[in-house]
Amino acid sequence: MGTKAMIHTIAGAARGFPIESIGTLLDEPFTGVVYLASSGIKDFTSLRGKRVGYVGEFGKIQIDELAAHFGMSQSDYTAVRVGMNVADAIKRGEIDAGIGLENVQMVELEEWCKETGRPSDEVKMLRIDELAQLGCCCFCSILYIANKPFLENHPEKARAFMRGVKRATDFVTSFPTEAWGEYKQYKKQMNSSLCDKMFERSFVYLSRDCSNVPRDWNKVTNYCKRLGVVKPDFVPNMSNTYLSWERLPDVDDPIAKQRVIAEHQQNVAKNGGVLAGSIPAK
Repeated sequence: MGTKAMIHTIAGAARGFPIESIGTLLDEPFTGVVYLASSGIKDFTSLRGKRVGYVGEFGKIQIDELAAHFGMSQSDYTAVRVGMNVADAIKRGEIDAGIGLENVQMVELEEWCKETGRPSDEVKMLRIDELAQLGCCCFCSILYIANKPFLENHPEKARAFMRGVKRATDFVTSFPTEAWGEYKQYKKQMNSSLCDKMFERSFVYLSRDCSNVPRDWNKVTNYCKRLGVVKPDFVPNMSNTYLSWERLPDVDDPIAKQRVIAEHQQNVAKNGGVLAGSIPAK
């Protein structure tokens, strides 16, 4: 068992790996092309002549598909594989922009800007969901995944695991300061002001019911078909059968919810979040 982004979970299954999502950790964290305003980047087409970092194979596929959508060819930019070191690569001047998360790489760069005497709002993002007209950031939702043979042979263990996840989630969302303090005692390398800020920026994305959202899965599956990652007859590899509680109702207007979250995250970046006593967006 482990955790993985939705798009990678789908791609893994499409390549024959027997994996299935049994729940959700983070719902739709904003993901996109992260850059500094001083780079001269203003929109996707201004990536011409730039070095664009990506984590792995599917990040490259996304960049190339977006480039084609905006009338660009792969020769118009230089794609650079940097793994999870997008923020560091931007700091070192190795890339001009790169695919990252609002609650991780953007936080890293904002804190670096403060340390180097730059305004933190120098850090910008072109959100992939908006560029690709997806209507959600769910392709990068972080999931709990498991090996299918394990699930078939030990379903009771998967259910017990998810019950534990739900109890932990309820504790974190109800008592975030206490929960984060306990976690830092266990994971001492997370005891830093940078990690505090990442936790605050991640808090709003925590899935409250830990469930797979069928609507999101359908959107991302169709996106993967558009990218050529999966075959047209691919069926989403997820299940909520290991949850022993009712799912929360789906949001009526996901795009409106994302606008609320975007405004909330800007406020957290400026004034602090749950550790500073701010109320998270619902």
